[in-house]
Amino acid sequence: MTGKKILIAPLDWGLGHATRCIPVVQELLRKGHEVMIAADGNGEHILREAFPELQFIYLKGYHLSYSKYIPAWLKILLQLPKIFSAMRREHSELKKIIEEHDIDIVISDNRFGLWNKKVKTVYITHQVMIKCPVGLKFFEPLLHALHTRTIRKFNHCWVPDYADENNLSGDLSHKYKLPTNAEFIGPLSRFDSDKNQVIENDLCIILSGPEPARSAFEKKIFDLLKSYTGKCIVILGRPGHKHPQVKSGTKIFSHLKSDELEKAILSSRFVICRSGYSGIMDLVALKKNALLIPTPGQTEQEYLGKYLSSKKIFQYREQKNFTLLDHASESFSVERKFGDRGRLKEAINKIIPGKNQ
Repeated sequence: MTGKKILIAPLDWGLGHATRCIPVVQELLRKGHEVMIAADGNGEHILREAFPELQFIYLKGYHLSYSKYIPAWLKILLQLPKIFSAMRREHSELKKIIEEHDIDIVISDNRFGLWNKKVKTVYITHQVMIKCPVGLKFFEPLLHALHTRTIRKFNHCWVPDYADENNLSGDLSHKYKLPTNAEFIGPLSRFDSDKNQVIENDLCIILSGPEPARSAFEKKIFDLLKSYTGKCIVILGRPGHKHPQVKSGTKIFSHLKSDELEKAILSSRFVICRSGYSGIMDLVALKKNALLIPTPGQTEQEYLGKYLSSKKIFQYREQKNFTLLDHASESFSVERKFGDRGRLKEAINKIIPGKNQ
């Protein structure tokens, strides 16, 4: 069977949707398929770094904004009309892309409108159930029903997690029974757990997420670094920007490519980062212990931090009251009973039978 022409399109909410598409693209290319990428923003930048030889199509993202004063969940709620408009727009644009480029399969990472009845479509999400803040938990069943309705418009849904109790997403994908077109495919990570690296640094601090929360986290980190005596790497998550100067013993990078970031993590004893799900999957792949600091007001990250702390996998602190030494006070470990890195190959073979090399 000849290779298929496959379109990969990640959501533009943070870099994680793009980074977890990297192993999907790699496996499709290994199987001899032609891959095109439709993206926007920093996610496009990350994927161009990883696959400079591939063809890219501009597909406008959702371009949501956040506030210093309004909780992230409320800010997203207020932008629902913008989200629905983006869904209609991308659904319409996909029809044109399929016809113009003769696409056989579309793989959407959390872009709700990228389904089409004329081709096979796949939807990737770890958050089948959308978490609400404490006072609005009664909305969760309704949001789950609405999201499930969207998922059923696709031929397949891939959930990047383990199916059993040793899972990473907890309620987000395990509270309710999965839709009939959905399956767990194991975590997706761009990193390789088999690489060895000499420990050279005490901490690797990775800043990420939307503004203005990212800058507030950066300020907190640099205030704490003034009294920190260990060796530290800080990745600002700001490609092309200048970074502040601090004392010797701290290396600061505006941005690192995937292979450089992997080396930085492996060469450090401990990681401090946000509790975004794709970053969590990367830490698990590298078997690296970490302190998770959720973005304030992002209910998904707050839930994941607490959940993984309760499972004794990662430590968790709120941004307002953590220190750079918190990791030394507790015995948590990501050394887990997990077996292989998932069933991605099997999932691909289901949607494209006959390419099993």
